[in-house]
Order: sequence, then structure tokens, then C-alpha cells
Amino acid sequence: MIGSVLITGANGSLAIHAVDYLLRHHPEYAAILTVRDIDDANSKRLREIISKYPNAKTSIHQLDLADLSAVHDFASKIEKEVADNSYPPLSAIIANAYYWNLVRDPELTKDGYEKTFQIGHIAHVALVLRLLGSFGPEGGRVVLFSSDAHWPGKNSLEKYPPTIPEDLEQLVMADAGADKTGLGFQKYANTKLAIVTWSYALDRHLKRDPSLNKITVVAINPGNLIDSRALRVNTPKPFTYMQKFVLRPLLPLIRLKDHTARLSAPAGADVIELAVNSKYAGQAGYYTLLKKDESSPESKEEQKQEALWAKSLTWARINKENTSLALDS
Repeated sequence: MIGSVLITGANGSLAIHAVDYLLRHHPEYAAILTVRDIDDANSKRLREIISKYPNAKTSIHQLDLADLSAVHDFASKIEKEVADNSYPPLSAIIANAYYWNLVRDPELTKDGYEKTFQIGHIAHVALVLRLLGSFGPEGGRVVLFSSDAHWPGKNSLEKYPPTIPEDLEQLVMADAGADKTGLGFQKYANTKLAIVTWSYALDRHLKRDPSLNKITVVAINPGNLIDSRALRVNTPKPFTYMQKFVLRPLLPLIRLKDHTARLSAPAGADVIELAVNSKYAGQAGYYTLLKKDESSPESKEEQKQEALWAKSLTWARINKENTSLALDS
């Protein structure tokens, strides 16, 4: 084993294929996998995938990203397991887990943050920054997940454009409105915009730290996945019908207009390649599929990147004592 790959939301539509691809094509890596519910049908399928590779080193951990105390406890556990050689040092963190709610009023976590934003962004900030010291001396990659939804006007589900507000606390508020689908999607899109914006700040701070500057950060739009469970969970019924009767049968035609429309399996393979293939060593920035791309203009505003960086440290309970990154760099 030359390194470990940590994947959150490892029983998700894309992630299950990513795990399968990792164990099949890159068996030299150990897999550290987190799921919200270790006993549900999706986790059962994940265990079935893993069982095909009896020589693989894998572990599945129950982790609720809506609970920051649990995230910090898990990070401490992984730090210890890497330090005592139970697992090889990290080579990649793949921050795949997400949440959205397009059918109910916004939800607050026990930490007091809007749930979509905490699971997608804040929890991953905590996890990544806690575990930077568990990477090996050769470095590695942090892979964060975005979407075309982060760019105003690019996603057909958008009714209210995403933005990073001047008052960043608005991002974590569970403000309700009559249009649950439109506002719920905006919270998801805001989260994706925050992820991309923060990724640039993280990469910049890593480059300034001589002990961690071999770790790079990429944010990937893996495509619009027409077989994703996202279209069947916490969504209006028409989304499920659209997936079954329109998106799946008409995928070849849809791809004529949207080249990112595809199935989860190739997306999972791309994510693993971006995370561990030496071809992408040292790469950073924003990717659409496996092609370097431009993110939205707002995401590239350095003043907003640094403001979100500072606020995210507070939200995620990160300080000089619990991260290896020099926070004053």
C-alpha cells in the first residue's frame, strides 16, 4: 500500500463506482470510506462492491457530517490510525458527500447551520484541515465537488442565482420561503459556489506552507449525472418521473446540448483518476470532467476567497491547535 484515499459519502451514486474503480484499477491504495447510515441499502451495496476485492485494505466508518463534533472525533481517529501505521498516509481526500432539500423548509443542524451548507462545505473544511498532517511527505490531492450550478445561469433548475453575500452568515441561515424547490436549489448552488471559492484559498494557503505545499486542491464538476439518486431523494415527484421517462432514455440527445450529461460510473472513474493518477500530480484549480476549466467570475474574486476562508475556519472550529496548516500564512 502506497497511500490511503479517504472518500466521504462513499455509498453515493458516484462514489460507489469510484470505490469500485479505485479497488480495481489502483489496488495499491487503501480506502477509508465514510457513510451517514452504515446499515442502509446503499451501504449494503457498498459492502458488496468491496467484497469483490478480498485483498483490498478498506474500512467503512459511520459519519454524520451534520454533526461537527462527530467530524472532529473521526478526524482524530484517522490521525491516530495513520500515525500508528494502521493505515498508510493519506494520498487523497475526496469530499464527495452532499445534501439537498427541495421539498421541505430549510433545516438547521445541531450546530446551528443550514444543513445543505454544513454537509457540503463546513464539515469538509473541518475534515480536510484536520487531516492535512496525515498526508505523506510526497503530498497528494484534495478533491472537492462542485457543479455547473455554482455559475449563475448555467443550470436549468436555477430560479434564484447563487452568490456569496457580503454578510457571509446568510449562507448558514435556514431562512424559509414559499418556493421550497427554488430556494432549496439555491442553497445547494450557494454551497457549490462556496466550495469552489474556498478551494482557491485553501490551495493558496497550502502553497505558502513549506511542510504542506505538495498537497494541491482541485474542485471538479463531475457532470450532470442522469442516474443519480439525487433526483429521487428530497425532490418533487416530477423529478423522479423525469429521470425515468426522459433523462435515461434520451441521454444521447441530451448530450448534444449538455456534454456533461452522463452516468455515474464514468464520473466515478474520472474522480479517482484526478485524485491519484500521476498525470494530475501538482494540478490545481477547477475542472469540468477531466478537463481544466474556468469557474465563475465570483468564485475567482480573491477578496471573497479570503473572507470565506476566515469565516469557514470559525464555522468549522479550526484553530492553530487542531490543524497542521500555518493559519497565519
